[in-house]
Amino acid sequence: MDSFELNKILGAVLGTCLFLLALNIGAGAVFAPKKMEKPGYDVVVQEKGKPGETPAATPDEPIEKLLASATIDRGANAAKKCAACHTFGKGEPNRIGPNLYGVVGRPKGTEGGFDYSAGMKSKGGNWTVEDLNAFLANPKGFVPGTKMTFAGVSRGSERADVIVFLNSKSDSPQPLPKAAEAAPAGEKKQ
Repeated sequence: MDSFELNKILGAVLGTCLFLLALNIGAGAVFAPKKMEKPGYDVVVQEKGKPGETPAATPDEPIEKLLASATIDRGANAAKKCAACHTFGKGEPNRIGPNLYGVVGRPKGTEGGFDYSAGMKSKGGNWTVEDLNAFLANPKGFVPGTKMTFAGVSRGSERADVIVFLNSKSDSPQPLPKAAEAAPAGEKKQ
């Protein structure tokens, strides 16, 4: 290879680099971003109370009062999110979670053919309306170590609807507590 051919190759590489540099400068002029008045971004932060102070959570109404206005239809609609893991019909198979037919009043962790977590097996007792309400609100808080990964139902009225729906899915539905049986706010039941 003689020097003339080498000069042509190096000239082509240098010409390409100069063309790309000119193209970059031209594109920067055409598509230049607007200059900000002040550097940075506005960060919106919620103002918190004093350190160590916990905000007062609004307490739910008693479940008995919520059950008075609960309906099976709204409960069936709300329970659709449960249907991904549970079945509700008599004799239906377990899925990721146990079949919930007849769950109200049934002993905890006893659905046949389902492998419950140790936390659920050791919980003991029957599924009462109050226990279902607490479990639906925060499954991991009610049964530490539960396999249930669902975060919970935050609205009390929706939990009441689901409980009424679950109670209807039984050969012998349990009597639901009435609002008159609930202790007035601030008083404890004996």
